[in-house]
Amino acid sequence: MRESVEFTDSTGTSLPVYRWAPESDPRAVVMIVHGMGEHVLRYDHVAAALTAAGVAVYGYDQRGHGAGIGEGVPGEIGEAGWSALVADIAEVARWIRQREPGLPIGVFAHSMGSFATQQALPAHSDAFDAVALSGTAAIDILEPALDLDAPLDLAVFNAPFEPRTGFEWLSRDDAAVDAYVADPLCGFGLDGEASRAMFIGARPLADPAVLARIRPDLPLYIAVGDQDPVNGGLALFTPLVDRLRDAGVADVTTHVYPGARHEIVNETNRAEVIGDLVEWLCDRLIGSPEGSVD
Repeated sequence: MRESVEFTDSTGTSLPVYRWAPESDPRAVVMIVHGMGEHVLRYDHVAAALTAAGVAVYGYDQRGHGAGIGEGVPGEIGEAGWSALVADIAEVARWIRQREPGLPIGVFAHSMGSFATQQALPAHSDAFDAVALSGTAAIDILEPALDLDAPLDLAVFNAPFEPRTGFEWLSRDDAAVDAYVADPLCGFGLDGEASRAMFIGARPLADPAVLARIRPDLPLYIAVGDQDPVNGGLALFTPLVDRLRDAGVADVTTHVYPGARHEIVNETNRAEVIGDLVEWLCDRLIGSPEGSVD
């Protein structure tokens, strides 16, 4: 069952939030943080797998995305908007903890959501009991190859693939790509100021002293496809993992899916990917999964 709930952050901005409830009393909560140029209802199938395992799920449309666009321009949030978007992650998580007292809280963050989560962790790792990232990378390494004075053009990621729609980089599943292209709430990037702020915000994550602020007992799960252009053939994945481990984070689990592209939960092997994700989250949050993914 999915319901809409209201949340207003400390800046007075209202964020559209959804809650998916399991059939029985939840044993844990997972918050979904979506990526750039999409919205959280695209993760309904992920929420279904989690609720089947006895986990309540919250997800919200980030600033400039989904139902939060309103009369605005998709992806246009500005430099201050990026900082607020990062702050929202811990703020929403703490609000969820108040709504779901006594339950452990995990985060599943994808792509832009994972970059924002990385930036939130040094100051706010106490807000989460487990964190899972997908479609992620150490984007500070990518920055020198980009023009930070221009809006981020997602089309650049399609260069390695035979073009059909321009979004083949997302998944090998043509139906999943077509659904993305047909969705009026998908397919855009952040404005130039916000893109620049996103990359500038990633720079401190190259500093071991900054990463050392992440509490060492926070379980982290990092899952990617080895054909995801965002991680540059894993060249931006391996440094991310090494940095976290070197900073003293003791429980870093990784999963690389051969052949998979950017949106691993919408890939041809999505059942495997989601099953692995649910199993890890349930293990770290409650000890064992209650259900399984078909």
